[in-house]
Amino acid sequence: MHKGMGEKYYAADLFDGTRWQRRVTLEVDAEGSLSSIRPKTRAPEDAEVLSGPVVPGMPNLHSHAFQRAMAGLAEIRGPSEDDCWSWREAMYRLAARLDPEALEAVAAQAFVEMLTAGYTSVCEFHYLHRDPDGAHYADRAELGKRILAAAAASGIGITLLPVLYQHGGFDRRELTRRQRRFYLSSEEFIDLTVRIAAATEADPNQAWGFAFHSLRAVAPEVLSEVRAALDPAVPVHIHVAEQQAEVTECVAHLGRRPVAWLTRNVELGPGWTLIHATHMDADETEAVARSGAVVGLCPTTEANLGDGLFPLEAYLSAGGVFGIGSDSQVSISPIEELRWLEYGRRLVSGRRNTVASAADPRCGTGLWRRSLVGGARATGRPIGQMTAGARADWLVIDPQAAQMVSLEADAILDLLVFSGNRCPVRDVMVGGRWRVRDGHHPGAEAVRRRFLETTRRLNERR
Repeated sequence: MHKGMGEKYYAADLFDGTRWQRRVTLEVDAEGSLSSIRPKTRAPEDAEVLSGPVVPGMPNLHSHAFQRAMAGLAEIRGPSEDDCWSWREAMYRLAARLDPEALEAVAAQAFVEMLTAGYTSVCEFHYLHRDPDGAHYADRAELGKRILAAAAASGIGITLLPVLYQHGGFDRRELTRRQRRFYLSSEEFIDLTVRIAAATEADPNQAWGFAFHSLRAVAPEVLSEVRAALDPAVPVHIHVAEQQAEVTECVAHLGRRPVAWLTRNVELGPGWTLIHATHMDADETEAVARSGAVVGLCPTTEANLGDGLFPLEAYLSAGGVFGIGSDSQVSISPIEELRWLEYGRRLVSGRRNTVASAADPRCGTGLWRRSLVGGARATGRPIGQMTAGARADWLVIDPQAAQMVSLEADAILDLLVFSGNRCPVRDVMVGGRWRVRDGHHPGAEAVRRRFLETTRRLNERR
């Protein structure tokens, strides 16, 4: 039964983002937000009875959607030792071939895959601004609007983050020919954010923020000037300390490690998201945790690029907040991101259930809950919790999936994260509308055909 907005639903078991509740009646208003959530109730006659346990949908706090077109195509060893920097050359070759129609087609495929995997919203870190020759489009926001169109067509919630990218390194060298699509002056960038803000204004499933690509791509004085010129209430994201080479270069040019520079020169707080932050020392880890900023972790991409392992236990011990993202789209699965996050720590520590504690013993539940908090904060949208006023973004878990060997509520998220490779997400709601039913997105086949036609055309140009 396909319900519209302004409806009632009933769940036998529901995780509200903090704890499990039983026999819950949910009311969704005409705008797609939860108007009430009432546990310990009987199913109203006019409610849709949901077919399995319900959990908040996962926010994806870091995505480069266009990179879905190259997933699996950079796994060939080159003539020299491969690392993140050699991978970037393959990414630049793809970026140089993308036109607006191709970008929209690739993004739509990524967003449909996100929805069916259990992501209900995405922060899109968007730095393709110009055409392949480096000229402006007639509408400076053309490519950003293509991303928004793909999000609207798929039904995923989105926070679009236009990215400021001006230099090729800490020495302020000019961008290369392959990077020229990324460049905007500060004035052009501020104008772009105005256009993106206007484009997202009418849709409650869409929002905007902005991002600095990294400290190597934006000079310190420009970062300060642009931050001061833009709305202080919207999210701000930045790549930082992903690779050890970046740390070394930052010390040479700015006199401090990159995270240390940020914590001393920027007023970090809950509105900031630091993407990766892989290489932090103990002082940096404590400082970021104290600031309330979110760290955006992308374990499958970080593993694929050989970045290293984030100091998770120390960060959590200091009270740090994190969320997860699909980044380069080598995997589009919140389950796999969370599993890799925990397993990486197990491999280096020799211990199990590293994110758990005596007070909070369930590892899968803790991973999901923590990622909801950080992911929601990074989007700047009222999501991640099943409370009145939040967006009606949720997942229904298939109770007949093979990994659901126990339907004891407390075990469900542990089973979701750590049991099997078939995604047990059955239904997905975003903003009060069903986007996936019985594991199927209604637009998936048309989106897939367009994606394959587009990627084959792109690869003919290589």
